[in-house]
Amino acid sequence: MAQESVRTADPAPIALPPVRRWHGLRQAINRPWTRLLAVGLAGLMLGALAQRQLQPPARALSQRDIDAAVLRTLENEPLPSPAAKAWEVIRPSLVKVRRLGPGKNGEPGEDIGVGSGVVVLESGLILTNLHVVAGADSIKVVFADGLESDADVVKVQPDQDLAVLQARTLPDDLPAATLKSTSDVRPGDTVVAAGFPFGIGPSVTSGVVSGLKREFRSPEGKQILTNLIQFDAAVNPGSSGGPLMTPEGEVIGIVTAVLNPTEQRVFVGIGFAVPIESAAAGAGMSPF
Repeated sequence: MAQESVRTADPAPIALPPVRRWHGLRQAINRPWTRLLAVGLAGLMLGALAQRQLQPPARALSQRDIDAAVLRTLENEPLPSPAAKAWEVIRPSLVKVRRLGPGKNGEPGEDIGVGSGVVVLESGLILTNLHVVAGADSIKVVFADGLESDADVVKVQPDQDLAVLQARTLPDDLPAATLKSTSDVRPGDTVVAAGFPFGIGPSVTSGVVSGLKREFRSPEGKQILTNLIQFDAAVNPGSSGGPLMTPEGEVIGIVTAVLNPTEQRVFVGIGFAVPIESAAAGAGMSPF
């Protein structure tokens, strides 16, 4: 007997109620607090727009405005003095030079003189005065970080009272001073001197160039130094061998003598320095 196939009828579609898409939004808009919020936002936007329209356009800065701003800054934060700037530059390169007499039983002798010096090469080459180290049994130099080292005289230039020392032990990252030609130095230029007057220091003083190409005769009359820079920054015994600098801390000379008509040999306003060209030549350098 043939089997009849049974067809299952498709289910009838279920009718859905129409979607009321905007019904909730209309209800939110019709609420009183929503209308108040919308009015408030519109007011804020209109107020900001009106303020922008009423505000005058930004004025371009004039040179007078810039100068006034710079002046206010300088009044509130004054710049360091020229001497202070030069001191910060030269300080790491300044050394104290100790001249020692004969010792006993292999021990170092006592100090028989103190002077100053300046590092001109990172290898530990130091410029000073010949009279600072003359007659020494041994020489020691003290660096800015407190390290003390034995030193040897490697060159001398008696006609300029100059000596070149080589330190045996060096601090880490020893900086050399920057040397500057004296070709544009003029009387009246500001200069700064640094050293160890009477062994006190390091000390710094400032003044001006008083003259150029000066001549100085030693108190004993045994030596005449020529082509010197005359200056009035205060220096005294112990300052000899120290640097004479520009306000930028560039070395233009090596302090070598003070002029005093009395036997006291202290500073009365006239100091002399060997131009750095002569000093560098004595060290075998040609910096310019």
